[in-house]
Amino acid sequence: MRKPRKRSFEELVLENKLAIMNDRDAMEKLEARLEQKRLSKAE
Repeated sequence: MRKPRKRSFEELVLENKLAIMNDRDAMEKLEARLEQKRLSKAE
């Protein structure tokens, strides 16, 4: 039986990115946070 291969940090980041991009609610939440951040910097 083989040992499960540990995933690299880059693979984990890519997996999370794909999961978030497929999750509409998470994308809307991120967009709202970025918008708020831009507005606060503009002031």
